[in-house]
Amino acid sequence: MNELPQQLANGLILGAMYGLIAIGYTMVYGIVQLINFAHGEIFMVGGFGALTVYTALPSSLGLLTAIPLMILGGIVVSVLVATAAERFAYRPLRTAPRLAPLITAIGLSLALQQAVWMWYPDAKKDVPFPRFEGDAVNILGAHIQRGDLFVLIAAPLCMIALGVFVNKTRTGRGMQATAQDPDTAKLMGVNTDRIIVMAFAIGAAFAAVAAVAYGLKNGQIGFRMGFLMGLKAFTAAVLGGIGNIYGAMLGGIVLGVAESLATGYISDIPGMELFGGGGWKDVWAFALLIIVLLVRPQGLLGERVADRA
Repeated sequence: MNELPQQLANGLILGAMYGLIAIGYTMVYGIVQLINFAHGEIFMVGGFGALTVYTALPSSLGLLTAIPLMILGGIVVSVLVATAAERFAYRPLRTAPRLAPLITAIGLSLALQQAVWMWYPDAKKDVPFPRFEGDAVNILGAHIQRGDLFVLIAAPLCMIALGVFVNKTRTGRGMQATAQDPDTAKLMGVNTDRIIVMAFAIGAAFAAVAAVAYGLKNGQIGFRMGFLMGLKAFTAAVLGGIGNIYGAMLGGIVLGVAESLATGYISDIPGMELFGGGGWKDVWAFALLIIVLLVRPQGLLGERVADRA
């Protein structure tokens, strides 16, 4: 029990990253009913965009000063790739059978991985990412690395900004209208193409913030990092109720905390010694998803079809 605050903190940090990425999945699905399986690679290219900005800055510039520029660079790269994917890969297939854009998303995911592997310098192996130096900070009995504080601050700020944008701006209300009934929204004068592009762009921006957090936490990034993180983020979106932006963050936090607690405590249960440790954390994450969907198929904050009707 003395380790509980640390395990909860580790889960919260990991879950906040999952949640930031999951918002991209849930926004796109909520508006165009598309599962963008290339979103994990949007997260990945955002990390490389941030790293490129950092390497271009003067060495005398401190990391704390460089982080806003890194975030901006990562957002620019992620948004450009995401909006290009929407325009040239997904929009032509908008009226096609649902399997076509799904296969396209998988192909785009592989293409982005290979593009970074081939053309980014030294990307054939993991690339070092800047980290904060110094001792960990003790918060309520948990030791939190300085780099991990970034995601604990960024995640709630991003959620607050997104909530204000969706509920208080004309574009945000257009997103809600398009998600509810795109045909009627178009008849009411809403530019649905612009709304869809905005959904891709916002999701990509959040993924770029998560990529910076990932790099600061692990001290390295790689062209494969988007696959597993993207899969976990999609799991978080489904767990929270895909289509619900707050559910995406909640699902991410629940998933992260569940992974951390399973890693720390499953092996202490009699008869479960072989099923603990970091090697099993992915198994327990998906087991949690199955259990939640059996009990509540629409996810934690999702609406049932009957309720929506």
